[in-house]
Amino acid sequence: MTDLAAPPATSARLTLGQVRAAFSPDCYRRSTPRALAALALDLALFVTAVWAAIAVSNPVLTLLFGVAAGTATAFLFVWGHDAAHGALFRSERVAEVLGTIAMLPSLNMYRLWIFGHNKVHHGFTSLSTIDWIWRPLTIDEYRARSAWGRFVYRLERHPVTCGLHYLLRVWWPGMVRFRPDPRAKRVRGARLSKAISAAYALAVGALAWWLGGPLAAFAVVVVPFAVFTWYIAFFIYLHHTHPDVAFYDDRREWSAVDGQLRSSITIRCSWLWERLTHNILVHTPHHVDTRIPFYRLRQAASDLAARFGDEITTYRFRWSTVRRIFATCQLYDFDEHRWHRFADAA
Repeated sequence: MTDLAAPPATSARLTLGQVRAAFSPDCYRRSTPRALAALALDLALFVTAVWAAIAVSNPVLTLLFGVAAGTATAFLFVWGHDAAHGALFRSERVAEVLGTIAMLPSLNMYRLWIFGHNKVHHGFTSLSTIDWIWRPLTIDEYRARSAWGRFVYRLERHPVTCGLHYLLRVWWPGMVRFRPDPRAKRVRGARLSKAISAAYALAVGALAWWLGGPLAAFAVVVVPFAVFTWYIAFFIYLHHTHPDVAFYDDRREWSAVDGQLRSSITIRCSWLWERLTHNILVHTPHHVDTRIPFYRLRQAASDLAARFGDEITTYRFRWSTVRRIFATCQLYDFDEHRWHRFADAA
């Protein structure tokens, strides 16, 4: 089991506005050409992979190109995620049109994503009574589950099968099944968002079937979606789960600074991977201020580290580190802020 140090006293005194003051004005400077160039590259990668999956006659290659399309789908989704935060364009209409297009291959619904992600996750990061994403079970909650429930939870918290978490906890209940109050202004258009995603899946699947057969349709609709769910679950897990990072279930213990600064993690990768993924793993500055465009996040991370480096969990991406985090962060004691392994519940 892993004990977490108590949050430093400075966190209680800090306000989010004071933390944001660490960013230089350049961190907020938008560049429409850079945003559109990144979208064009993502679309080119996706369309190329889809075309190849349909064109090749070798079933193995068809599926491999489907996996490549799924990776490009993750890149597109991250771009759409930034558009949904209003970080890329002044016009909400432009952001919604382009963000909806970017989210189509992942079968995510733009309006519903904004409602669940921008308001719930970013508003109450790691306060698990509200922000349910990757909320760990306690030992007692884990023991109270059926054998099947414990098995599914273990699958969700394994680096290979973690995509199941996004499918079961976010996409299905939070988008497909979610029915917002029609009076809720911020989620109007939810039915249209669902219809657009369904129309995309049916149209692309039918076209691929006609051109390349059922396996091609499977490779350009189902495989990219499955690959995307793994990427997004894996990314979000690493964004907020670490032996040194706390989760909260008591609003009195939690603050916005704790959630956005201390419970959001920065992970550095290779130059190429950071650019392809639009710096999504340079996550702490994004949580501190979602208005920062993805192409300014590395600069913002440097500014933030200069002032609050001791408050931020940062590490270099290595698979050995990832395996250790998954092996350590399995069950959680919210009272003592202590991580436990599954063996502790035996």
